[in-house]
Amino acid sequence: MDAKELSSSKTRPPNRWWVLAGCIVMMMAIANLQYAWTLFTTPLTKSLSAKLSAVQIAFTVFILTETWLVPFEGYLIDKLGFRIVCTAGGLLVGVSWIASGMVDTLMGLYIWYAIGGVGAGAVYGGCMGMALKWFPDKRGFAAGCTAGSYGFGTALTVLPILYMINTQGYRAAFVVWGIIQGIIVMVISQFTVAPPKGWLPEGWEEKVVKIQARVQQSAVSYRPAEMLRSGTFYLLYFMMALVAFGGLMVTAQLRPIATTYGLDKRVVLLGMTALAMALMLDRILNGLTRPFWGWVSDNIGRYNTMAIAFACEGLAIIALLNLVHRPLWFVILTGLTFFAWGEIFSLFPAAIGDVFGPEYATTNYGIQYTAKGTASVFAGWGAAKILEATGSWIPVFWIAVVCDLLAATLAITCLKPLVARKTAKQRREVGLAAGIPKAA
Repeated sequence: MDAKELSSSKTRPPNRWWVLAGCIVMMMAIANLQYAWTLFTTPLTKSLSAKLSAVQIAFTVFILTETWLVPFEGYLIDKLGFRIVCTAGGLLVGVSWIASGMVDTLMGLYIWYAIGGVGAGAVYGGCMGMALKWFPDKRGFAAGCTAGSYGFGTALTVLPILYMINTQGYRAAFVVWGIIQGIIVMVISQFTVAPPKGWLPEGWEEKVVKIQARVQQSAVSYRPAEMLRSGTFYLLYFMMALVAFGGLMVTAQLRPIATTYGLDKRVVLLGMTALAMALMLDRILNGLTRPFWGWVSDNIGRYNTMAIAFACEGLAIIALLNLVHRPLWFVILTGLTFFAWGEIFSLFPAAIGDVFGPEYATTNYGIQYTAKGTASVFAGWGAAKILEATGSWIPVFWIAVVCDLLAATLAITCLKPLVARKTAKQRREVGLAAGIPKAA
């Protein structure tokens, strides 16, 4: 039974926690396309006889197709149902990595990794939309768990993939793991459905008053076109792009940065190099950060949480600038950087649901999510070009610091009062009913 069938039937909705669990597993299955990419960059430069900046174009086009097509994919999910779109997404994810392991040209790599981005975006956008719709009472936490699984997923696979690359070559790793992740998504998507139209969790009437005391939530649901006419959306978009740059830069360039300082050969603990430890720790923290900061934002407010987290990332990068050459500090500080940036993928979808309502959350957050694609242009290809021009990673790090601190300042000085005024005006005009009414 797909989402449409469920919404039009009298069948009791499934347990929403099982739906969330399914979304978490699917997000973990597609995580390698982004977070294991750094493992392939060095062998790809050698195999294709290409510069790092040329190889990183594949990462950039992946992020662009993963993010900029999500609004359209969200529209398809609303029309065709989650099952159809995400099954197709799983197929594209699998085929993308299999083909990437077989190509011998940069153009072939770009095309197939871009196709993987289309599939990953369909799954990512669909799962985030599910979380926002099923959990209006725990929006930050649910979005954090869903996004967190995307960050955490590679923690379970990074060492096996690295081992396979080192022993069997990167081509074998692409093919084998492409098959695994594609099958997982296609199977689980068959059992994932959206809530019936107008559904609200039990006890919503009592919960909504308490939620409003901590988190400002819209009294209406905005259609995508209405959201795009709001200045609040563009401020949210700009801030997400600022913070996404620093995290994506570290994600894409972690192995090249470690190689620059010889940390891919420096053993830190239990026979593991600083790079291997950092890869594993970063993925774990990148997963934990999203439900953690989402839960924090449910309790102290989205925009206070944004200011704290973004400032922490900026400070972590400043420390990394001074201690990047020390193996243990490299592991610790890259971990802190991931812990302080991954929360954008729980805080911003929750904020979109808060400000613009739940009914069109899949498409609305899909539009917001393209900010990640905008940032990727500078984080992948752009960061590599700066390195080639200056011979140093220091300018790239400082750009990320400025972006983080600017976003932290905007969150508390501009976004917080703007949303408070907007939602207060809505409550005066509409009033809180026993749910969230739709826009007229």
